[in-house]
Amino acid sequence: MRVHVKARLDYDFPERVESLLQIEAAVADDQAVLDERLTFDPPVAVTRRDDPATGERRVVFTCQGRLAIAYDAVVEIAARDMALADAAQHAIAALPIDTLPYLRGSRYCPSDTFETIADQKFGGLRGGARVAAIVDWIIGHLEYRPCSDARTTALETYVERAGVCRDFAHLAVTLCRASDIPARVASVYAPALQPPDFHAVAEVFVGGRWRLLDPTGRAPVDGLVRIAYGRDAADVAFLTIFGKATMMAQSVMVTAI
Repeated sequence: MRVHVKARLDYDFPERVESLLQIEAAVADDQAVLDERLTFDPPVAVTRRDDPATGERRVVFTCQGRLAIAYDAVVEIAARDMALADAAQHAIAALPIDTLPYLRGSRYCPSDTFETIADQKFGGLRGGARVAAIVDWIIGHLEYRPCSDARTTALETYVERAGVCRDFAHLAVTLCRASDIPARVASVYAPALQPPDFHAVAEVFVGGRWRLLDPTGRAPVDGLVRIAYGRDAADVAFLTIFGKATMMAQSVMVTAI
């Protein structure tokens, strides 16, 4: 599948500050960037900070005043088998080293407080079957409604029973980590998402590899374009501003070709 991505960010920087931009499609085994353009109006000098280990691509820039950032890309997505039902759960000692950080709690995913909840709700299941049950429970019990902010944790989402994509992803990741399953948050572009926007989903390590899943149930995983992944939303923000700025406008368009 080929996916056409267009994103635009318009910001006003009242003072000269550095910012870290992370909106380009990642380089990964299951996706390839065929064509892309990243532009700044007015032009600014950028410093690339790509990560060869993860395939994530970032730039740092300094700006004062109004700035428009545009990204246009065509990405080819390889066939993805994200089936969970028969995916085995690994013993901790058998997990790859790079999955171990995703077993522990993080700022928005206090998994240590969810161990009893996870056992009570999903204790009879393991591995991919348990992950599938967690996703089904979230879809069935949470309302997709803007009621959170940048400080909302998975515990608050669980109590409120509502949130947006990042809240759904945080809760799924938290319940998986509480079940001793490595899990992380991924920022993506999603062709089927309405209204179009930057989207947060989850990845879990079962059956020998990472598997994408959307705890909101709003976007099929076979067309997701991965941007970045991390312990929670703090690691995958599309723009981190080391100072002050005001967002004037934002638009995202994602189309399956």
